[in-house]
Amino acid sequence: MKFTVQKRDIVDILSKIQGLTGRKSNLIVTENVLIKSADEKISLMATDLETGFEGTYPAIIEKPGVIAINARKLFEIIKEFPSEDIVINEVENNWVEISNKKINYHIVSMNPEDFPDNPLKDDISFFEIESVQFKKMIEKSLAIMGASDDKRAHIKGVFFERIVKGDEKKVRFVSTDGSRLARIDYIYENGTDLKEGPGILIPKKGLVEINKFIESEGILKIGFKKNNFIIKKDSETIIVRLLEGDFPQYEDILKIEKSNIIKLEKTLFSMMLRRMSILTNENYKGVIFNFEEGKITITTTNPDIGESKEDMTIDYKGEPISVSFNPKYFIDILNVIEDENVMFYIIDEDKPCLIEGENDKNFLSVIMPMRI
Repeated sequence: MKFTVQKRDIVDILSKIQGLTGRKSNLIVTENVLIKSADEKISLMATDLETGFEGTYPAIIEKPGVIAINARKLFEIIKEFPSEDIVINEVENNWVEISNKKINYHIVSMNPEDFPDNPLKDDISFFEIESVQFKKMIEKSLAIMGASDDKRAHIKGVFFERIVKGDEKKVRFVSTDGSRLARIDYIYENGTDLKEGPGILIPKKGLVEINKFIESEGILKIGFKKNNFIIKKDSETIIVRLLEGDFPQYEDILKIEKSNIIKLEKTLFSMMLRRMSILTNENYKGVIFNFEEGKITITTTNPDIGESKEDMTIDYKGEPISVSFNPKYFIDILNVIEDENVMFYIIDEDKPCLIEGENDKNFLSVIMPMRI
């Protein structure tokens, strides 16, 4: 195997696959990137056994072949390489030479036959979505991550639905950590050939990796095959193994009827919450929200540190409500709402609070109160 590749064609993608190759798995070979060369191009493959990536890039091929080489060291070498032209040559006894006229690395490789195959990508029915919108859906769903050691599938994953009701066609993400929930919709224009299908659970860590590869323009193709979720763009494909499990019924907690509706300026509210969260910690996470006519007062009390209090004028005419929330939950949600104003829906101290943008009704989040 011997080929010449341009640094600019592969350095960025080698950086992006580090999240896959750097994750521990049962096979040490997954720390490697598999490189195949043929037909004036190279293909790069990486996997952590749950998420797989494959992409093809231009190259000058002198001798076709395949190698498996440590992805971290290859990226570090390519990133610091002093020229655009990089020659990669497989020599004897599983050694790989990375060189130009002035520099030469010899790196040991592994047996490429030990590298696991990505699932088959043939015979898949794809539908399309705008890259920028799908990227926003991922980022909004990942605002709710949950504990890293939580084993429940509906906490580890994001629920993905294709919904067709008459002329309305949309795809939906629903994400929860047990204390909060977010629903994100993308509505298609009339005429789109979107077919309804069963809901699936996509691992959140798989969506983290997918998000690295999505650009802010263009069109993505989305498909499913057996227990795999497949994203395809141009010459790159990402395959994520789905989680097994059920997602709880969520529609009832998204109802906003009979709520007190309060409009808040997002930035001012977020800054207020940040100030009030300074005194919170693992043992004292909650702050008290006091709603009364014309204002909201937020109070933090931490016996180990001290207390703080701040109020804001609001348009509220309902009965007084005193309720405790984790301010971090609101801050996370406010960070992904794009509108300047947010709508706050609250009934009483026992019911969840709903929050959405003033204009964008395709994103809605629910935050459960804490016990005072």
